[in-house]
Amino acid sequence: MAAEMETSTGGAIQQEPLTEGMEAAVENKGPHKLQRKWTFWFDYQSKPKQGAAWGSSLRNVYTFDTVEEFWSLYDQVFKPSKLPGNADFHLFKTGIEPKWEDPECANGGKWSVTVGRKPQLDTMWLETLMALIGEQFEEAEEICGVVASVRQRQDKLALWTRTASNEAVQTSIGRKWKEIIDCNDKIVYSFHDDARKEKSNRGGRYNV
Repeated sequence: MAAEMETSTGGAIQQEPLTEGMEAAVENKGPHKLQRKWTFWFDYQSKPKQGAAWGSSLRNVYTFDTVEEFWSLYDQVFKPSKLPGNADFHLFKTGIEPKWEDPECANGGKWSVTVGRKPQLDTMWLETLMALIGEQFEEAEEICGVVASVRQRQDKLALWTRTASNEAVQTSIGRKWKEIIDCNDKIVYSFHDDARKEKSNRGGRYNV
């Protein structure tokens, strides 16, 4: 069964076949449970205070585990195009904080893609969210979450994963993500550890 989900603009995004659990949920009435819980986070640094620790403005906003909750939250709140500059939306597995220091993220890294237009950012973000909650990645246990960052010059999406040193797994995730967001440009993978140590590895460790 292929999933066709409608965006807020009335257009349809054709998705890959749903998992058996998601397919059953769509066909049955009542709350449609996801395979795991997910949490939305929000971060807005309008004027960061001098000496403030990174992540001090990060807020846990809402945890959900049904299809209905997801669509209600997305439609009403969680569209990146609604964000002011210097703000981030995060969707992470419940129990994982979107911080380098979190034990699930400490040895990980992220795939990043820059986005030039707000409608494109909304579309890529929504497609990524549906892929995550629909468990479309074979390496789902490796994925921590995704971040949408709105900035004055250019916006960015970043897919965070757990084990940065496993090149084969990260490359597989990167290729799958490119298909999901319909991206033809090269994307790069960077280690959180490099960023922590302020290493200048602009090209990233891996690319697809």
